Amino acid sequence: MSRATETIFLHPADNICVAARLLEPGQAIAAGEHQVKLREAVRLGHKIALVTIRVGEPIRKYGQVIGFAAHEIAPGEWVHSHNVVLSDFARDPASATEIPPPPTPLEGRTFQGYQRASGKAGTRNYLALVSSVNCSATVCKAIARRFDQSILKDYPNVDGVVAFTHGDGCGMEYGGLKHRMLARTLGGMAKHPNVGGFLVVGLGCETSTPAYILESQRLVQINGVPDSSPLPVMSMQDLGGTTATIEAGIRRIGELLPRVNDVRRQAIPASQIVLGLNCGGSDGNSGITANPALGVASDLLIAAGGTAALAETTEIYGAEHLLTRRAVSVEVADKLLERIKWWHWYAGLFGQTFDNNPSLGNKEGGLTTIAEKSLGAVAKAGSSALVDVYEYSEEMTAKGLVVMDTPGLDAPSVTGLVAGGANVVVFTTGRGSCFGCKPTPSIKVATNTPMYERMQDDMDINAGEILSAGKTVQQVGHEIFETILRVASGEKTKSEQHGYGDEEFVPWWVGPVL
Repeated sequence: MSRATETIFLHPADNICVAARLLEPGQAIAAGEHQVKLREAVRLGHKIALVTIRVGEPIRKYGQVIGFAAHEIAPGEWVHSHNVVLSDFARDPASATEIPPPPTPLEGRTFQGYQRASGKAGTRNYLALVSSVNCSATVCKAIARRFDQSILKDYPNVDGVVAFTHGDGCGMEYGGLKHRMLARTLGGMAKHPNVGGFLVVGLGCETSTPAYILESQRLVQINGVPDSSPLPVMSMQDLGGTTATIEAGIRRIGELLPRVNDVRRQAIPASQIVLGLNCGGSDGNSGITANPALGVASDLLIAAGGTAALAETTEIYGAEHLLTRRAVSVEVADKLLERIKWWHWYAGLFGQTFDNNPSLGNKEGGLTTIAEKSLGAVAKAGSSALVDVYEYSEEMTAKGLVVMDTPGLDAPSVTGLVAGGANVVVFTTGRGSCFGCKPTPSIKVATNTPMYERMQDDMDINAGEILSAGKTVQQVGHEIFETILRVASGEKTKSEQHGYGDEEFVPWWVGPVL
């Protein structure tokens, strides 16, 4: 990538450049070997044609196709939704043909975390109330509210009591796909390494029974619950209703608090970090600043023996060939391609296409097509080999770069990553998404300086300095990596300081409501 004062020219094969700030009509700009005069104003993050692009010709950014000209586009013209279309075009997956070599090991990096009996490491220490069905959601929230800071001050090693509630749990096939996904997601929160103890609360007649969750997710012995302890479940119908269940739940959580508090942080290898990678409220700078910088941090973590998990399958489409080439085997590449194929089928059931994905805010920020959005999004994955692909909220056990199949929508995507074991999340944003995700800390990285300066109360890192202050992608990537280690050791993110994260638990629902 070369950078000029006003524009970013990303690849020699590109026929567009990107505005690095607001540019005025008639202004002369230079990008690579091109010099053009602007025909209209172009905002930060938006694209400018560098040559004549005829009808049907590809528009290239990052050296890749992001769409096709809907009509002839002149040099210096703004390139966006009004003159760009996306249609299907061939992309050679070339599976497992460009497997990168293993990185040079990054030794000796540690964080101060909680070593769990399961062998996993926590970066936080929460008590969880897990609602098996929407019918017990109000009860779970009522129990959690009783344990405010006035009570928790006596338990300094407990980060909080959090209720994981949702809007489902019934009206589904018993043992079907939707039921299994929900059980995986709820079980993943209960046995999460950032959770020191849990209680599952149900109504009593739901399909998503607490017993199914405990048995299918092997929760009975999680977190060192002794054989003589009562099962960590409650049924409102068995206990006599709302009031009785709330009081019983308060007693049970009160009994768990001293045990959950009885932990201390200790030095743990960075290889125990499972990093969830997500982006939301993206803009035209996301693939230029924050996402490639996060890719550098991902590579550093993988070199230290850890795991970095890319998600948002609908925002991989159009760039999947870049990942399949790096897959360690054809079998791993095929797992990703199968997920893309499934999404084509699933979206088609509802008359949707992948290119419905970019939001109005994404387009305001300069993104035009899903291919452009995806090419920027996969930059979060750095340059490491792809070692595995996981189903939604499936436990992630591999070391290295992995993909989890999730929707592109922020809350269900991150919910799946966290349920799969992510103990730190880095969330890049260009428009200013304010996202927390208890029990896992969420580090927010801004893609541009103007937004960072407006929203400093919510942003943790300003990757916009790559454009505004001359920092390199590598420098910001190292800054993100060091921040990951500090946050894993207990430093609070902005979203944690605000107390965000209780409402962002949103499991992905697949299939009909019966």
